[in-house]
Amino acid sequence: MTVTDLSPRPGPPALVLVAHGSRDPRALDTVRALQDRVRAQRPGLPVHLGHIELNEPLLPDTLAALGETEAVLVPLLLGRGYHVKRDIPEAAAAARARTRVAAPLGPHPLLADTLRARLLEAGWRRRPASAVILAAAGSRDPDSRADTDHMAGLLAARLGVPVLPAYASAAAPTVPEAIAALRARGRHHIAVASYFTAPGRFATECAAPAPWIASAPLGAHDAMAELILRRYERALGTPETVAA
Repeated sequence: MTVTDLSPRPGPPALVLVAHGSRDPRALDTVRALQDRVRAQRPGLPVHLGHIELNEPLLPDTLAALGETEAVLVPLLLGRGYHVKRDIPEAAAAARARTRVAAPLGPHPLLADTLRARLLEAGWRRRPASAVILAAAGSRDPDSRADTDHMAGLLAARLGVPVLPAYASAAAPTVPEAIAALRARGRHHIAVASYFTAPGRFATECAAPAPWIASAPLGAHDAMAELILRRYERALGTPETVAA
């Protein structure tokens, strides 16, 4: 595979967006659109893309093309889990590039803003006995579950209604189970908030049983681009202006 040379140039450390990868072509389109938004918010900052699997460029290829450039890897992932704890640090350690690995995007108040915006686009309005399911990918890692719980709390505070996490795999409850639990509590207007960076199989499966509305994934929203830049800056030692 031919890789374009991305090696050292004067200027700030490169920002490498680390996406999971998906067989759904909409995912790659979304990540590229998000990359464009980051570039628009920070002209002059080199912004590259690398995938953990399934899509090119793969992260090791992106890092190889950077040569010995200084770079910050920002995972487009929403909590701590195997990819954040193992895959990405191992790829960074194996690279010639001088790398730092930023925290995953979630949990963070800017994600609550984005989730609310996507719900409003889908037709959300607070109604009597309303509630939201925060539909996430799921992980066996307890830190990942804790991060999703934290995000559910942030979104509940933002919306003023109960928010219950649910998962596509590897954790419980599922979205149908969460719907049943909320109905048992007297909640009849139940929306599903898609807590995924981009469209894909899990996002589609989680949206399908929504009894009222289901939002689009987080996607290429300006708040997402701002959050990526905050994670980048924090990895370089610049404090964030909004608490994580």
